[in-house]
Amino acid sequence: MPAPRSAPWWRRTRRDSVPRADRPRLSRDVYVLGVIAFFVMVGFGVVIPVLPVYARSFGVGYVEVGAVVSAFALMRLFASPVVGRMIDALGERSVLSIGIGIVAVSSGLVGIAQDYPQLLILRGVGGIGSAMFSVAAMTLLLGSTAPTMRARAVGFYQGGFLIGGMAGPAIGGLLATISLQAPFFFYAATLAVAGAVGAVLLRSGAKPTADDAAAVRVPLRVVARDRRFQTACAANFAQGWTSFGVRGALVPLFIVEVLRNPTAATGVAFAIAAVAQTVALAPAARFVDTVGRKPAVIGGFALAAAAVAAVPFSNDIVMLTVLLSVYGVAAAFMGTAPAALVGDAVAGRGGRPAAVFSMFSDVGAIVGPIAAGLLADSVSYGAAFSVGAVFLLAVALLAITIPRPADRSSEH
Repeated sequence: MPAPRSAPWWRRTRRDSVPRADRPRLSRDVYVLGVIAFFVMVGFGVVIPVLPVYARSFGVGYVEVGAVVSAFALMRLFASPVVGRMIDALGERSVLSIGIGIVAVSSGLVGIAQDYPQLLILRGVGGIGSAMFSVAAMTLLLGSTAPTMRARAVGFYQGGFLIGGMAGPAIGGLLATISLQAPFFFYAATLAVAGAVGAVLLRSGAKPTADDAAAVRVPLRVVARDRRFQTACAANFAQGWTSFGVRGALVPLFIVEVLRNPTAATGVAFAIAAVAQTVALAPAARFVDTVGRKPAVIGGFALAAAAVAAVPFSNDIVMLTVLLSVYGVAAAFMGTAPAALVGDAVAGRGGRPAAVFSMFSDVGAIVGPIAAGLLADSVSYGAAFSVGAVFLLAVALLAITIPRPADRSSEH
């Protein structure tokens, strides 16, 4: 009898030689965070198609529209260094729930803003709550998940966002036909539900896995020299710039003002792209955990760069939707691999590195919308999209320099 052939590399994992009872599993906190993410994203997705148009209703230009998006990220950036200390004092669960509550209240008040300055201030207050939520959630994910499951934990968490994202933009487009204020009230309601789930079901703090329990907490100055952490931070900056500055701030206006489609079309296009990302998420996370972080970053960011660069050449909503869907597939890799790199670099123990990682996204989200708005105002949409594509491609090139043995979870 011939010897059985081994499975091909894309199907071969360490699970094949590990008894089912001993295989690492996602913790309860990961499942709860996925549910919370769903409710957060349903509301956030409702606001996506409306916010730029709502800001324009106050009679402002593209730069001021970008500033509304940037204000949210700016306050996230200022708040993030403090969040680590808040987590030490109050625990992840409390910080997460309080943060969601702040975003809920501020979002509801956005719906009754009387002028542009009020809108700008309220979005900034929401950013403080968002920093509390996101850093606390990432600390829980990295601290309670085995290294060989980190990308899948992040993927499940992001899956909650994406499933909510499939419904959110479409609902937002429909609510916008009622009024531009209605989506913000809906957002506040879904956030209230998310905060309640976190307060009741999350544990009070992250507990290191068996793989990480013996690890010594790595000082931030040491982590900062790790090429995995450097690449992850650059990736988060590029995503912040592109997702907020190009995709979030300019695509809705491109659809309405260039392609001459109604606001509801933005919601449909974003929802289809979210479906594409959701379908790709599980295979992408498995790829990141079994094949490696490095090839996932290189391929994902290169594909995203190509899609973003092609957007301004769209002739109709169908072509644009296809490109947004390609970007969504790439985003499945871009969302899981960098976070897994951070977890590997700190061995699952790092509130401050998680905060710094988050801050890079905020910097991109602050500068990106304003810079993209300036480029769209003074040059063209094409110039604004091209800059975003350059940043994404730069991350793919930086990832090439990650030492090969250091990009696999199985090495830890």
